[in-house]
Amino acid sequence: MKKLALLFIGLFLVNVTAFADDHHIDVALEHATAATIYGKNGHTSVLLEHAKIALEHVLAASLKAQGVSKSHLESAAEDLEEAISQSESGHVGTATRHARAAVGHIKNSEK
Repeated sequence: MKKLALLFIGLFLVNVTAFADDHHIDVALEHATAATIYGKNGHTSVLLEHAKIALEHVLAASLKAQGVSKSHLESAAEDLEEAISQSESGHVGTATRHARAAVGHIKNSEK
């Protein structure tokens, strides 16, 4: 009976961990996409807010990721960091391009 209980607990923890990773990727994608949209409309400060949130979630997801997925998430983090830097400098066009690149990497991390 104990073995069965331990098995269920183990399966539960695996599922919770997988859900948390998917949740971080979904939230990161949502905010990176919002950053791109606001950047296209010239709203630098809103782009910055969304890029920061996306970066937090990309970094959280990359902690558990492996292989190609991890590589894409690391690239997304680099692009989001650059989007943040560029938007803080007032370069909305360049920031938007980096946010858009991050969206691509986040999407590719799910494949």
